[in-house]
Amino acid sequence: MLGQYSLGSLALFSLMVFAALLLDLFSHKQNKAVSMRDATLWSFFWIILSLCFAGYVWVSHGSAQGMLFLTGYFLEKSLSVDNLFVFIAIFSSFSIKDELQHRVLYYGILGAIIMRLLFVSLGSAAIALFGNWALTVFGIFVLWTAWKMWQSSKGPGHHTEDYTHHWSVRLLGRIIPIAPHLDGQRFFTRYNAKLAATPLLVCLMTIEVADVMFAFDSVPAIFSIFAGLPEPIDLATQTFLVFTSNIFAILGLRSLYFLLAAANRFLCHLELAVIAILAFIGLKMLAGVFLSFHISPAMNLIIVFGLLGAGILGSYLFPEKEQKE
Repeated sequence: MLGQYSLGSLALFSLMVFAALLLDLFSHKQNKAVSMRDATLWSFFWIILSLCFAGYVWVSHGSAQGMLFLTGYFLEKSLSVDNLFVFIAIFSSFSIKDELQHRVLYYGILGAIIMRLLFVSLGSAAIALFGNWALTVFGIFVLWTAWKMWQSSKGPGHHTEDYTHHWSVRLLGRIIPIAPHLDGQRFFTRYNAKLAATPLLVCLMTIEVADVMFAFDSVPAIFSIFAGLPEPIDLATQTFLVFTSNIFAILGLRSLYFLLAAANRFLCHLELAVIAILAFIGLKMLAGVFLSFHISPAMNLIIVFGLLGAGILGSYLFPEKEQKE
């Protein structure tokens, strides 16, 4: 998985992630709603932390790999926007109060880190075993995801969906009884003299399952930024950059969630930007496989960042759809 990177690089990454998670945990020991100011400051913290690691990659392994790390980071951030709107719907379905949402998201992120390691490892193994065939499947899948999002964007929004009858809820109910009420911040409680899961645990499981579904999109998409590079990078190095950029993007999702929860009605064109990014990534991957199409790491970053910025700017300049339900 390390490729051109040493155990020292992996240790630095692990130390930064572990220290940041501990800091976040101790800073939010009390169950209270996360304010806009707090979410903004923490968002800046996670971005600065990610840029510091990007700087390390840039200095130690060159500007090309630094650009690739940043592209993967911003790509994952972009794709996460639509995912966070689903999280808003999940919290609403289970009536989870604002002051408990950070607790659910914190443990959800811990689970997501483990699952992303698994998905990145599987993606890397698929490319190693099947080469261009795997990249072709990844490219088609990313384009299919963009198409499905485009179709969905013309119908009712994700936030209208009720997740209380999601298949993951029914599965959990077969394993352990589910209490009909919350018990403070606990994930388990006593109900009818039996150990039971609270709606907080049910909500956490639903979010974890949703994140697994999202990983099917984001992991192939991030691997695709390495397709058709002018100077190919070995697969082990790709895997390290994909995993680290993915995790740094995930670490900032909690703060980004609380910002989007307050601003989602004003970001009416952001989903279209995510669709455009997915379409670009899928087409670029297929062009790299069949046409040997080359695009520089810097251009990758410019296009992804530009499309995301266009979605935000477009939402500000043309807010007609903000009342769309």
